[in-house]
Amino acid sequence: MAKTVLKSIDDLEAMIGTEVAVSDWVEVTQSQIEQFANATGDRQWIHLDVERAGTESPFGGTIAHGFLTLSLLSMLVSESIGFSEPPRLTINYGLNRVRFVGPVRAGTRIRSRIVPQNLELISAGLRQLSWMITIEREGEERPAAVAEWLIRYYD
Repeated sequence: MAKTVLKSIDDLEAMIGTEVAVSDWVEVTQSQIEQFANATGDRQWIHLDVERAGTESPFGGTIAHGFLTLSLLSMLVSESIGFSEPPRLTINYGLNRVRFVGPVRAGTRIRSRIVPQNLELISAGLRQLSWMITIEREGEERPAAVAEWLIRYYD
């Protein structure tokens, strides 16, 4: 997909509730899953033991950690939306709601659908945008995750 380039954050105000971008598909590999497990200490067999997950898991193989899927939001969004007049600073402020709707099996390709929900003036030079992000799994009807993500933009 082509990157959506807006002039500034102000352009999003008129786009509230409208899908502004869809990211490219990105494969979630077993290597990424293993690296994430090592970094976080979450070494549950459902993520790492390919043989056991293939026979005992209800998913037929290893799956990505929900938090690994969630952590890919930054990359999926930044590669999909840009600003010709970017803010001075962008901060991940957190999440209001996250649901892990479907498993991301190793080797699955995912992408994001990006919708601005609310743009709020916090103080002079500081705005907060609530993004609704749906992470889709290629070939699957149900998404992998849905998240309301808060980003703060400093002018």
